[in-house]
Amino acid sequence: MTKLTLALSSLYLAAVGLALTFFPLQFGRGAVPADAAPELLALLRLLGGPFLGIAVLNWLSRSAEPFTLRTVLLANLVGFGAVAANDVWGVISGEAREIAKLFLIAHLLFTFAFVATVRRTLRTGD
Repeated sequence: MTKLTLALSSLYLAAVGLALTFFPLQFGRGAVPADAAPELLALLRLLGGPFLGIAVLNWLSRSAEPFTLRTVLLANLVGFGAVAANDVWGVISGEAREIAKLFLIAHLLFTFAFVATVRRTLRTGD
């Protein structure tokens, strides 16, 4: 389950990172104006970098030593949990765009997967 969770999250984060970097207007449709300022587009592209970095970290951590693995899993749990909480707020308040409902599902699934994975690794020491 650990390797699968890290692999799937890596692919997801890579897709988001590439979308932010190369297609910020299309990825941000409904949130980013079609005539967005170049500074906004530069900021979105800038945010793509950390997503790509975390994608690589997750991919390479699939076979990491237990201590390193727990650290990576906990960091992902915090990250996906924070994003899911933001999605919940946006969907409930109506502030988020319609597609946020799909992202909410994905982020909750990753959050629950990391919760389960962290619990298992803490219990077994793997």
